[in-house]
Amino acid sequence: MSRYHFLTETYETEILKVLSVWSSFHDEDLLTRPHPTDKRGRSVREQMVHQCMSEDGWFKNMFGIDTGISPLPESETRQGFIRRYAEAAGRRLAALQSRDDTWWEEEVSFFGASRSRAWIMVRRVAHTSHHRGQQMALLRMLNREVYSNYGPTADTGGLAVNQASVVYAYRDLRSLLDAGEKNPLPGRGSKPVSERPD
Repeated sequence: MSRYHFLTETYETEILKVLSVWSSFHDEDLLTRPHPTDKRGRSVREQMVHQCMSEDGWFKNMFGIDTGISPLPESETRQGFIRRYAEAAGRRLAALQSRDDTWWEEEVSFFGASRSRAWIMVRRVAHTSHHRGQQMALLRMLNREVYSNYGPTADTGGLAVNQASVVYAYRDLRSLLDAGEKNPLPGRGSKPVSERPD
């Protein structure tokens, strides 16, 4: 097993995290922006397009991995984005799982700088996480449920120090793609969801 197996494991969990957040939006949310008249903030749809296009570009140009399919769905609905991203990311994951340590350690161009592919993968995960956080803020603005991502949320019981639960929307990728039943949320609970409640 490659010493960089943890990176492929991390990428696999990132795929499910992205899709779980996307599954919490409704189709009518796709044009929603953080502020309705300020186009500096990406709409939900623009965030999905960026995730698909950006990840496709990074993998083609820095990892030499081409999925062989368009990064964007024919129908730009919530479900269309979910299915296309799942398919493309699954192909990227399979390719990563076959790479050895030498491949991960090879330095390639990263926006004009020379970096190892392992270093670039850490940046890719951070990039994805950053945009997912923006989307989770949009979910909260839309008064949608917010499931766990890297820990509890207000909808899963609040703060970890108060023994709040980690609850993911779906138990696995297949359940998500089948649009099955989401896991039930326990709700906020009786304790504050902030370390410094007002």
